[in-house]
Amino acid sequence: MEFFRIKKDIPFMRHAKVLNIISMLTFVAAVIFIAVRGLHFSIEFTGGTVMEVSYPQAAPLTQVRKVIEDLGYADAQVQNFGTSRDLMIRLPLRAGQASGGEAAAAKATNAQSEKVMAALKEATPGVMLRRVEFVGPQVGSELATDGAMALLFVIVGIMIYLAIRFEWKFAVAAIVANLHDVVIIIGFFAAFQWEFSLSVLAAILAVLGYSVNESVVVADRIRENFRKMRKASVREVIDNAITTTMSRTIITHATTEAMVLAMLIFGGPVLFYFALALTIGIVFGIYSSVFVMAPITMWLGIKREDLVKAVKKKDDGPEVYTP
Repeated sequence: MEFFRIKKDIPFMRHAKVLNIISMLTFVAAVIFIAVRGLHFSIEFTGGTVMEVSYPQAAPLTQVRKVIEDLGYADAQVQNFGTSRDLMIRLPLRAGQASGGEAAAAKATNAQSEKVMAALKEATPGVMLRRVEFVGPQVGSELATDGAMALLFVIVGIMIYLAIRFEWKFAVAAIVANLHDVVIIIGFFAAFQWEFSLSVLAAILAVLGYSVNESVVVADRIRENFRKMRKASVREVIDNAITTTMSRTIITHATTEAMVLAMLIFGGPVLFYFALALTIGIVFGIYSSVFVMAPITMWLGIKREDLVKAVKKKDDGPEVYTP
């Protein structure tokens, strides 16, 4: 779909060096924030108490959050579970809860749940406790390890796919661009100490897929241009490839970003950080495809022969390039 066409190629690569320096500085700043401040992990990673409660009518989410916050659980998570009447409450790990053994953990968990239920019943008498369990830090550690492995496998899979479909230079450039997006997102969460949960990890994996799709579109157009623009330089080929995909890029990202912003604004606390990670990822995904992936490909020395096979005719005629 193409709503408009830009007649003259935009010289994106002319400013690539300056923008890449900015990207590098942003990337380094993100790494420093991650190393110095670390991430504010949710209780899915750190461990804590999980409670399921049921209300006779639709659960008053705002009231429940206020009640639990008044009890001193500023980092507790409250969200609907199954139906609008059921809630899942995650309480953070308290000091000594995990180090005192299973008996001490069970005792502390029961004390927490009884305290919370007493406060909830005082606010809404009909509320019932369905389930309560303790999630130890070991389980959280396993989740963190599994999440990191999932991220690693996705990155390796993307590299293999791009190397097979295009060329290793595109694979290297695209993975640098994708890692740039991932590190920037995590850097934002470290800098502002936003809660890093499993839903945020899912958003990062989604951004990886989204960003690589953008890189594939640009790479596909660069390969096509190498076949059509025989006398053009590599810089002109890349500028034309990015310019001709601008209409598609703007339409795709504007509609996607509109949907994500709707989740961010109206989705409530449950979807907030998930939508926030997607918002940052989409913005930087567009930027990295144009100003990170394409310039790196150019500086790695991509050329027509890398993407189009030369076939020499039997009658010693000119070489013909085929995809």
